[in-house]
This record gives sequence, C-alpha cells and structure tokens, in this order.
Amino acid sequence: MNHAPLAEQLRPQSLEAYIGQEHLTGPNAILGRSIASGNIPSMILWGPPGVGKTTLAHIISKTLKREFYTLSAISSGVKDVRQVISQAGMFAGSAILFIDEIHRFSKSQQDSLLGAVEKGTITLIGATTENPSFEVISPLLSRCQVYILKPLEKQHLEILIDKGIAQLSAQFEIEIKLIEKEALIGLSGGDARKLFNALELVVYQEKTSSHKIEITNELVKQVIQENLATYDKQGEMHYDIISAFIKSMRGSDPNAAVYWLARMIEGGEDPKFIARRMLILASEDIGNANPNALLLANACFDAIAKIGWPEGRIILSQTAVYLANSPKSNSTYMAIKEAQSMVQKTGNLPVPLHLRNAPTKLMKDIGYGKEYEYAHQHPGNFVELEFLPKAIQGNTFYEPGNNPRENEDRKRMKDRWKTKYHY
Repeated sequence: MNHAPLAEQLRPQSLEAYIGQEHLTGPNAILGRSIASGNIPSMILWGPPGVGKTTLAHIISKTLKREFYTLSAISSGVKDVRQVISQAGMFAGSAILFIDEIHRFSKSQQDSLLGAVEKGTITLIGATTENPSFEVISPLLSRCQVYILKPLEKQHLEILIDKGIAQLSAQFEIEIKLIEKEALIGLSGGDARKLFNALELVVYQEKTSSHKIEITNELVKQVIQENLATYDKQGEMHYDIISAFIKSMRGSDPNAAVYWLARMIEGGEDPKFIARRMLILASEDIGNANPNALLLANACFDAIAKIGWPEGRIILSQTAVYLANSPKSNSTYMAIKEAQSMVQKTGNLPVPLHLRNAPTKLMKDIGYGKEYEYAHQHPGNFVELEFLPKAIQGNTFYEPGNNPRENEDRKRMKDRWKTKYHY
C-alpha cells in the first residue's frame, strides 16, 4: 500500500497544530490577529524551505472558509493567472490565490496580478525563498504585507520528530525508539520537510529487517549518505550547494568555491542568486579586512545583468576566487548584532542632550546641543566626547579583526579613545 509522504500526512490543518513562527501566528502576533479578525491583507511569506509557508496559506484559507486557488510559478503563465482571477471574481473578493515560488514569476506575470490585488478581487498569498525586495515588482510589493518566516528551532524539530515517530509506528505497526536525535536535527537545517524525509528513509530502510528500530546518529548518517537523491526529492540540494559555495569562500578555498560555482552553473542556477550571495559574504565575512571585496561583489552583481550568459560565468568565477583569497573578518557583522542585542535589552534610551538636533531657539535654551563639540574645529578632526546614552557608556560593539587593515583601526581607536573602549 502506498502512503503519502510523511510531511504530507502530518501537514497541520489548524493554527493550533501549526509548529513554529509564533512571532507571526501567536494570538497576539500580527498575522494571528489578522486571521482572528477574518480580515487578512494580500501578503508575501518569505522564508527558507520547509518552514511552513504553503501550510500556513492552506490554514488561513481553511480557517477563514475562503475559496482557495493555487498556482506554481514554475508551471503557470499569464493565461493561467487570468483564468484564476476570472473564476475568483465569482466569490465577491473572498477568494485566496496562493502562488508558490512567486520570485520565479516574470514581470509580465506579476503585472497580470496587479489589478485583481488592487481591486480586492483576490487576496494574494505569495511564497518565496528569495528576498521579495529584489524579486517582486514594486507596484505588487507595495500592495502586500511581507511576513518573514524563520527556520524551525530545536524545540520545534523535537516536537516534529515525536509526531513523525508516532505516525510511522502506527503506520507500519513497528516499535521505533529514539536513542539520539542530533543527526536528524542537524540534517534538517530547520526544514521540517527534510526532517521528515530523513526520518522516513531511516524507518523504510530498517523496517524490512527488524520489528524494532532504534534511531541513532550513526544510523541516520549512514542511511542518508546511501540515499542522498531520495532524501533530496524536492530538489532542495540547491540550498546545500549554495551553502557549500559560501562556506568554501569563507574558508578561503578558491578551488572548492569554483567547483561549487560550476555545479550551480551546470544545474541552471540563476546567476543573480549566486551574485547576491557573494555580495552578502563580501560584507559579512570579509568586511573591513578588505573593503574592496564589497565593491567588486557589487560590480559583479551589476555586470551579470549587462553581460548575460554564458560570459557572465567568467565574472562570477573571478569574484568567487577574489573573495575566497581575501583576508576575512566578521567584526562589523558582529558589531551590528551586538548593538541590536543591546537595543533589544535596553529599549529606546534617550539621546544625550548635547547630541540632539536644536533647530529652534527654545530647544537651544533648554540645552539641546549645548555641550556638543564640532570635531573639525579640533586637531586631527577629533574631540573626545560622549556619543552613547548614559546607561550604556563604555560598551564596545566593534571588535576589530586580526588583519592588517583592522589592526590599523584598533591602533587608531586606541590612540583616540585611550582605555575607554578597551582597545
């Protein structure tokens, strides 16, 4: 007897059963409140694979008892869009149109949605793994709310493992004991579908030789290694390959970087997708150790559009090799991460009076800007002044990396600020 894939069997049918994304779907969260009110906007669900974008769209439709249409951007054209809009017109603005991988829709396909979204003929729910700012046309994006879905966390994945084991135990009338779960969680990468695929593969392979299955890390790794093509049945190795490409450049291995680049090129990957990832890496992993890396990565992104294919692959290769060979630093990435963490802990601390804007006489009279010193009126264009709110003075967010360029930063800051920031 053939069974539906485990991920499909366990697809939740209600918000109560939906795992993860509490920041969106919880009772007091923005989308949870919209669903409860019965009044949802057109929206783009942006997040990695296997985190519940399609499931959430189905749940919204079912909860609100709306007519539900679905199109895949891979196989649908403008004609299909118009046909659905025509049918949806019979439901007086209550129909939902779900478009998976909306980032793959061409400009003309996206244009064909505009009128219906604007008039409220349909409520659009688009799902994308790509930043909609790049991939969705501005007029359509401006008519949609963008909700960001996050990779599932350990506690979510543990719940899903328990559900999967219970389902497979009942389905095959076999005892399944979970001894270790780290390999399952690690292989999933926060993706529920990958988690269920791995669990299903292990049970399918082991049930033929035993009436009792003990799931260990070693067993999971062995089974997945032997069945990689099946494990990746949704074609999501695409994400593993871009991950290997990024990690090769971060790890300063140009040979591996060019190999994974070639894999993506031969697999028909979108060159803009590759260039965009290199642009992020240039800032996140190289940063001020070599500021030219960001300039070259940006030039690469622009050049891809001008040059086209197949010559564009040469520019991608040049940039990948340059980024791999660049000195590395994540100091500015860590700096903004630390600063954001401080803001989340301390809230909206007041701006010190001497740093406030003082456009009126009244503001000047009450002290706005009073003790501010204009750096350019001092030797070396520097004056020692307090720029942080009083409650967090002396906190260091930027810790320069150990490379020639940032060692100069460290020396300069030590000369200027002495012991203030512990440089």
